[in-house]
Amino acid sequence: MTRKQRRMTIIGGSLAVLALAAALVLNALRDSIVFFSTPTMVAEKHVQAGKRFRLGGLVQPGSLQRGDNLAVSFEVADGNAKLPVAYKGILPDLFREGQGVVAEGALDANGVFKADTVLAKHDETYMPKDVADALKKQGHWKDDYGGKASDGVKPAATAAQGNPQGAVR
Repeated sequence: MTRKQRRMTIIGGSLAVLALAAALVLNALRDSIVFFSTPTMVAEKHVQAGKRFRLGGLVQPGSLQRGDNLAVSFEVADGNAKLPVAYKGILPDLFREGQGVVAEGALDANGVFKADTVLAKHDETYMPKDVADALKKQGHWKDDYGGKASDGVKPAATAAQGNPQGAVR
C-alpha cells in the first residue's frame, strides 16, 4: 500500500466513525429536539404517565381556576386537542387566558399534566435591544409604538405589522 492509499484509508475510516457517532447522537436526541409538544402531539404519541416533557399551546379562555396555596389549574389547547394542567406556584406576569404558554412537567395517571414550571410566551412586539437602538439612530423608533411618528416616519410597530419578529421591512 502506498503512502497516499494509507492516508486515504485513514481519512475514510475517520469519516465513517464520525458519521456513525453523529447518527447515534441524533438518534438518542430524536425526541428532545422539539422544544415543546402540543396537546395533539401528546395524544398521538400516547405519552406514558411520569415521562417529563414540555407542553405548549394556548391557555383556554374560561379554564383558569385558582385554588388554595397558589394552586392553579387551566387547560392548554392547540386548536385540535385540550389537555388539563395543574400547577402550584407563582405564575409569570404575562400569563393570562388566550395567551401562549409552555409548561414543563409530566402526565399523571389521570391524564392531567402536572407542571412544575410554567413559562408565558411574550407577544410579537418584542424587539432585541440592539435592533431597537439601531432604529432609534435611524429615526424610525417611537417609544409608545402607537403615537404619532415624528418627521412623517411610521413607528416601528406599525411598520412591522404582520411580521412576527417585529423587524422593520
